[in-house]
Amino acid sequence: VQLQASGGGLVQAGDSLRLSCAASGRTFSNYIMGWFRQAPGKEREFVAAIMRRGISTLYADSVKGRFTISRDNAKNTVYLQMNSLKPEDTAVYYCAADPETTGWPLLYDYWGQGTLVTVSS
Repeated sequence: VQLQASGGGLVQAGDSLRLSCAASGRTFSNYIMGWFRQAPGKEREFVAAIMRRGISTLYADSVKGRFTISRDNAKNTVYLQMNSLKPEDTAVYYCAADPETTGWPLLYDYWGQGTLVTVSS
């Protein structure tokens, strides 16, 4: 499966942003999906994940209550709605996909190219 993330940009603290990740090449609904981020000088970290039908989701503590992951299997797209953004949310955001749940929510075989989110104070 190929993944294309989009929607990043420069926003101010407190603003909202929605990231999208479009998938192609395989049956999207067969994949669990995740969002990760990597800030400058830091390791990549888990942000959120969603199961195949979207019923189960999981969030990092740092974004819980502010970010929402969702998916539209008819559109082969997973979203990350980010509200109340903080400067520490600044990072390159990556979407990821995996056909198996054994690595839930941290292990994925397929990765998108990333989209940059910059939050100014």
